[in-house]
Amino acid sequence: MFTGLIEKKGLLEKIERIRGGTTITVSHASWKMPLEKGESMAVNGICFTVTSASPGSFTCDVLDETADRTNIGTRMPGAPLNLERALKAGDAVGGHFVSGHIDGVARLVSMRDAGRDKILRFECDAELLEGMVAKGSVACDGVSLTISALAESFFEVNVIPFTWSNTSLSSLTDGDRVNIETDMLGKYVRRYITGGKAPPALDFDILRNAGFIE
Repeated sequence: MFTGLIEKKGLLEKIERIRGGTTITVSHASWKMPLEKGESMAVNGICFTVTSASPGSFTCDVLDETADRTNIGTRMPGAPLNLERALKAGDAVGGHFVSGHIDGVARLVSMRDAGRDKILRFECDAELLEGMVAKGSVACDGVSLTISALAESFFEVNVIPFTWSNTSLSSLTDGDRVNIETDMLGKYVRRYITGGKAPPALDFDILRNAGFIE
């Protein structure tokens, strides 16, 4: 479990195919508590297991499904990556609950200033947008953000200067893809309400049968 509050920016040192799978190596500044083999680490919002660790880097194995559903396979060596270690009992909980299980990717289509802040607009599939609500939470490349605008084909988030300076969001350019995880609690509520089925489209018959119109 994570919070979407990024602890460090790392760099993708290398990505390589080994024995039919993919392995990434991430370099970073040292942690107060050294990383341990087997612990969970969110890399650009993706929950990975640390397979080996040294004071300045760690490696993780990447499932083919993860490579297909996220942006990690398109990153080149030297690319900045957002890093967050998993929550431990007693840790302060800020941001919002993030599982590290990516729902899909979105594409940056515009960026503009709003005072000191940045407003980023992303386009993504309708299925992802259906899991979002205005003023709700979303994790973009692992960063906990609030949805400031939501439309049929896009959503927007505001990024404060601290987050801009301390995450990989500042390296984005138009067309770049980011990993998206929609709000975990919202997904469970939506599935409970719909019974795992897509919600029906509203029409006059449904409204009439429900007693809203005559």
